[in-house]
Amino acid sequence: LNLTIMKKITTIILLLLAFNFSYGQSIFENDINGAQPSLSNPFTTGQIVDANITVTGIGFGTPGLAGNIGSNRYNARGWGVAALNLGDYFEFTITPNAGYDIDFVSFVYNGQASGTGPNSISFRSSLDGYSTDIGTPTIGGTTIDLSSATYQDILTSITFRVFCWGATSGGGTFSINDFTFNGTVSTYPCPSNTTWNGVWSNGLPNNLTKSVIINTNYNTSSGDITGCSLTVDPTAILTVNNGTFVEIENDVVVNGEIVVETQGNFVQRDNAGTFTAVSAGGISRVNKISATKADWFYYTYWSSPVIGETIADAFPDVDGDRRFSFNAANFVDTNGDDIDDNGDDWEYALGGDVMAAGVGYASTSSRLGFFPRTDINSFDGDFHTGDIPVSITLNAANPGVKWNFIGNPYPSAIDFIAFHSANSSVVFGAAYFWSQATPHAESNDGNEQSNFSKNDYATYTVGSGGVAGASGIIPNQYIPSAQGFFIIGAANGTATFTNAMRMADGTSNAQFFRNSNSKKKTVSAQGNRLWVNLTTESGIFGQILLAYVEDATDDNDGFSFDAPKIVGEDYAAILYSSMDSDNKKYVIQGKNIDSINEDEIINLGFNTTISENTEYKLSIAKIEGDFLTSNTVYLKDYLLNTLHNLSASDYT
Repeated sequence: LNLTIMKKITTIILLLLAFNFSYGQSIFENDINGAQPSLSNPFTTGQIVDANITVTGIGFGTPGLAGNIGSNRYNARGWGVAALNLGDYFEFTITPNAGYDIDFVSFVYNGQASGTGPNSISFRSSLDGYSTDIGTPTIGGTTIDLSSATYQDILTSITFRVFCWGATSGGGTFSINDFTFNGTVSTYPCPSNTTWNGVWSNGLPNNLTKSVIINTNYNTSSGDITGCSLTVDPTAILTVNNGTFVEIENDVVVNGEIVVETQGNFVQRDNAGTFTAVSAGGISRVNKISATKADWFYYTYWSSPVIGETIADAFPDVDGDRRFSFNAANFVDTNGDDIDDNGDDWEYALGGDVMAAGVGYASTSSRLGFFPRTDINSFDGDFHTGDIPVSITLNAANPGVKWNFIGNPYPSAIDFIAFHSANSSVVFGAAYFWSQATPHAESNDGNEQSNFSKNDYATYTVGSGGVAGASGIIPNQYIPSAQGFFIIGAANGTATFTNAMRMADGTSNAQFFRNSNSKKKTVSAQGNRLWVNLTTESGIFGQILLAYVEDATDDNDGFSFDAPKIVGEDYAAILYSSMDSDNKKYVIQGKNIDSINEDEIINLGFNTTISENTEYKLSIAKIEGDFLTSNTVYLKDYLLNTLHNLSASDYT
């Protein structure tokens, strides 16, 4: 089989990723290396910035100055020859993030002037309109003391400028060769507060500067909460309802009760912020509602969003032999069937075991009661916040895929793209979600007498997007709270979840796998994308994704763009894509965004082990992008030598 698509693509959307760093007492520094840095205004390359501030880099005033060609220094000419000119300066603007203040200690720099360059220098700030000198700077560089009260507790933007004059020629130059601002960046006491007692005492808590006090019951269906800190008083209940969020910058103290519902987001931002409920006598709980399960043996993949939750408390009444963790060190696949050779990769999760933060667990429903039904699983304990490390393990004896089973540790959704970006040295950019929609069967491959279908996995890659499993739900980049998922290890080491990855909105936590209320929401990746479904009259379902996206090639780009299909020897029927460069079967294939044209051919494969007379249907499930939506997709059947207009109708 193949697909042929007509026309040429031009649309490119870039995915931008930001990184922040913090280094000791330095809050902003740059050694200013490289050829001709002065041609940038401002210059930011190579700067190191505290995670809780934003900066503009180093720039110069115009039109008075002009960047001068040179290497490894920020150099300018055009300095005044007689007296200080307020238009001739180098400058740095520093802004603390919301909820933080800056206590400056010093400004350290090295500089130099040419023979005809300036010989006088002044250092000033925007706090007084650049009217007063700070310290005693020199042309060659020095340390300027900024420890006075004037430069403490800075809550808003501040700009520092270096003024020079006394040049003997307009072509004379002065440069700053490197610089460092030393100080501390910390959270500051909330400058105001508002209390809910049926009405808000000081207006809505809609910014990170207000301390929020819940004195009587409040449901976020009446409005999201954004605040500097949060206190829930005794007898009060704060309910974070579906499709809503609470975002707190600093500490949370719960003397009453917090309940976060299945699709609600509860976020803390500052790593130094604490969450105290259990020790304060309060209750904090995350509820997750399952899908309507056809029978007790339908599994869900979990991860605990709270501290200290045990297996028995999270999954009460579930049989002890139906709660599992995954031992990545034991997984060995030497024959390429993606099944552990020894059958010891899954291990029992004992009832008294505390659920480790960031680790995935699998559990069925309880056998008690009647089916079909939904389950409510509740996680009680202090909410996880701050950095959560999780071990990534590769077994050197395993030539197959390096599976690791991890999970979102927070009571909020996280951005998987941000997670992969921060941990790309140890994990690849593909996530696999269990979305069980079919019962176990002896015909499915595995180590047991009866096994579940690998076709029930949904897949997401950071570069190409998501593809549905048997449930039909296409995953997006947001991992819901309490969601366990498989990733592929790239190296032995530690992956870290951080507060910066957490989502404070009303939509990102809507897609919990095994959740009947999941919205089939897909965050659009860049480029043109095509989803193709395989279905049968007997209920078999399969889906593949072809994605023409930025930075992908037509060859194997690794798991950020291309995801292999999980398939063993005893599959029933599968649809997959393939590449000329290897013999692998792909469920997601990223392709060069510039390669799509009128003669583009996509190689598809179809295999079945079903011997009975069966009708198979191929159809376009979804299509994105101007090129693909405005042109015709044909499917060629090489067995029958037929060409079918798949854009117009399904192929059977």
